[in-house]
Amino acid sequence: MTNFPHLFPVRVYYEDTDFSGAVYHANYLRFMERGRTELLRSLGVHQGQALGAAHGEAFGFVVRRMEIDFLKPARMDDELIVETTPMKVGGASIDLNQRVLRDGEVLVTAQVRVGCVVGGRAGRLPAEVRRKLGHSAQG
Repeated sequence: MTNFPHLFPVRVYYEDTDFSGAVYHANYLRFMERGRTELLRSLGVHQGQALGAAHGEAFGFVVRRMEIDFLKPARMDDELIVETTPMKVGGASIDLNQRVLRDGEVLVTAQVRVGCVVGGRAGRLPAEVRRKLGHSAQG
């Protein structure tokens, strides 16, 4: 079991920025996706294996809802931390809070709901995944 929030480091590269040198807003979505993926990996849930049905029925995750507040810009060469905290684990979805920080300063916050997809349709989270995430949820 990992401690929460889960922390994932990200460095800002030139390709992440716009013409002004600030991180382009859509790239925060990529940073947060990586944070969610690494949270799952830290719990022993590997998305590549899940999609390939290494253990039971193949499943994946899709973002169902996301609410984002962009508070301050990150810039090229900044070292960021993506914090990810599971808040609620349902039968077919997971609610998470995410923050992107630079030196402890909050730059972006997001509330995210991901849903489980089985065979191309909404489906229940596998019991093992629910158990692992359920022990981690804060709310």
